[in-house]
Amino acid sequence: MEIKGNIKEKEYFGINKNVFLLSIVSFITDVSSEMIMPILPMFISSLGGSSVIIGLVGGLRDSIASILKVISGYYSDRTGKKKIFVLLGYFTSSIFKLLLSFSKTWLGILSFAVLERVGKGIRTAPRDAIIADSTVGKRGKGFGIHRAFDTLGAIIGSITVFILYWFLKYGFNEIIFIAAIISFFAVIPIYFVKEPKSNKSYLSLRLSLKSLSKPLKLFILVSAIFTLANFSYMFFILRAQEYFVGKLSVGIPILLYVLFNIFYASFAIPFGILSDKIGRKKVIISGYFLYGLTSFGFAYLHSLSWFIVLFALYGISYAIIQGNQRAYVSDLSSGNIRGTALGTFHTVIGLASLPSSLIAGCLWQINPSITFIYGGILAFISAVIFISYIFKYKL
Repeated sequence: MEIKGNIKEKEYFGINKNVFLLSIVSFITDVSSEMIMPILPMFISSLGGSSVIIGLVGGLRDSIASILKVISGYYSDRTGKKKIFVLLGYFTSSIFKLLLSFSKTWLGILSFAVLERVGKGIRTAPRDAIIADSTVGKRGKGFGIHRAFDTLGAIIGSITVFILYWFLKYGFNEIIFIAAIISFFAVIPIYFVKEPKSNKSYLSLRLSLKSLSKPLKLFILVSAIFTLANFSYMFFILRAQEYFVGKLSVGIPILLYVLFNIFYASFAIPFGILSDKIGRKKVIISGYFLYGLTSFGFAYLHSLSWFIVLFALYGISYAIIQGNQRAYVSDLSSGNIRGTALGTFHTVIGLASLPSSLIAGCLWQINPSITFIYGGILAFISAVIFISYIFKYKL
């Protein structure tokens, strides 16, 4: 049975209360996380980690928590309680960020950077289900707002890390410690989130997965193929780092990452609203093609001016794809198993992330350009497959 959602719920600045609060949570979390993310590949390299290790860290960060996403999504449906999973997930991430700040070897980074993503695995599906249940009829806008706040935090976080590194001359460990302290403040707004009314799901996990519609299963398959092309952001940062020396080899990639996040934040809401009007399929397909073109650009274009253009396009492609994929999964799932559906989606793309980044790391050792050619070709293939499914199954 479809959940009506809290349409009449109090709004803050024209935004549904739950969406606003969860967006603030993500904003604070991403201020913290994005103080870490632009320096993480360089942190690994500084401690002796190779491109394969970077691929392993990037892939495991997305995939190690994948099984938790479907389990937490299922149990949030089973119990009808989602807020507690959101709270536990954000708190867990904060603990491991703190431990990450004390890493002295790449093995330590591997352990704590990966375990930090366990928290993301616990919180993501229940949080997305709350957003979906609170924004019936406006899910593209709701997820777009959430992603915009999330990425605004990323912009501030990546600017902050640049200031700490470039002007205040803080080391990687010190920056991560500060980021960890900030992350604990993200837990506070969750207390004020109102649990949406939800029917308990009494299906077994196996039956719940079987109950997913065929169109939804097909889209999850398509998104998994695209994920194989969408390897870790760390390779894009390393690509830029290759062409600068000295202090600029860290400073310039951080600033380009800021640019990526600015474009990501700027276009998340417009493309969410656009998908509400013209349909998510068209928007998602355009995002796949744009990512493919951008990946080819990273393979062949290497000047600072081109890197500025490419990181901007990278941000736009993410703005098109990320929120709208989640909104489309929500559209294709019924209310009482939406958490399970979102959990399944996140699990599948999480599992695909590990081979994606490992392949990228191995190809990088042969020639970095091959990594991006691989990503471009596979992105185009995923778009073509999605188009063929749309026509064949009338999705």
